Amino acid sequence: MLNKIWIIFKRDLKVNSKDFISLYILVVPILFAVLINVFSPGINDTTVDLALIKGGNTVQVEYLEQFAKIELFENTAEIKDRVEKRDAIIGIIPENDGYYLMTQGDEPEGVVEYAKLLTSFYELDMNVEDSTSEIIEFGRTVPPLKKILVNISILFISILAGMLIALNIVEEKVENTLSAINVTPTSRSTFILGKSVIGVIFTLFGSIALIMLTGFSEINLVQLLLILLVTSLLSIIVGFIQGVTNKDIMSAAGSIKLLFLPLIAGVLAIEMLGDKWQKFFYWNPFYWAYKGNDIILSQTGTWGQIFMYAGIVLLLSSIIYLLLAPKIRKGLK
Repeated sequence: MLNKIWIIFKRDLKVNSKDFISLYILVVPILFAVLINVFSPGINDTTVDLALIKGGNTVQVEYLEQFAKIELFENTAEIKDRVEKRDAIIGIIPENDGYYLMTQGDEPEGVVEYAKLLTSFYELDMNVEDSTSEIIEFGRTVPPLKKILVNISILFISILAGMLIALNIVEEKVENTLSAINVTPTSRSTFILGKSVIGVIFTLFGSIALIMLTGFSEINLVQLLLILLVTSLLSIIVGFIQGVTNKDIMSAAGSIKLLFLPLIAGVLAIEMLGDKWQKFFYWNPFYWAYKGNDIILSQTGTWGQIFMYAGIVLLLSSIIYLLLAPKIRKGLK
């Protein structure tokens, strides 16, 4: 049985290595990681931008660089052109023995006040060491936006695994080899397991590659693997149902996209809705998978919580399988 599963997996791998859509899916986790690293800010990054004149007061530039992003320009006219652009940047222009702030007028009030304070502190020659305030941390070392993007990407990867399975089954139908399993020693269950292997491997390796490349390598990987395995079950089921019910690759890929709707719904429910609305999303396995991934990425999850979330995803996936199993068996005949 294992030998037959291995043969089916090798065949899928060979077919996928020659298909553009499949190759694109295989590199998506790497693309996700690159984009997240490029666009997500760090938790300590400042969002305040200041514009100063190049070659002016180097001591002032070094001081302000400790607290804000600094852009240097040749003269006041260039700073004015920069300030008038759509984003919020404040010019600090020397005048007489002091400075004035150049703003467009629509900058957030907090940003303007922050620029005023920095200018005042510099003129008063105040440093961080002069503060009497005490910093109390809550142990949050992970940028919230980056954690959300990584979590969503992990769920996307599980859906893409389903798409990969669907594409392989459609390819079998195109080659008229799908019905051949009924006259070979390969049982239907062996065929299903063999076709599922590439989806599970893609989910596991793709998600771990994403985790490593985005800097979450210190999380509990065993907990993550548990959530990934139960989540991939749902993708496998949907991948099979879409594979056996579609006649070409494009229609199969389009049908799989419908899974993005419950995925996004689960994420939006957790991130944007209050507690009283959460119960309306308990039916959604992506909702529970997202909660499980969230506590793993933030390194706050206990094994009890992980088993509970994984168990709920497994239960919901089993219900979906019982509903779709007759259709899958019929499609494989």
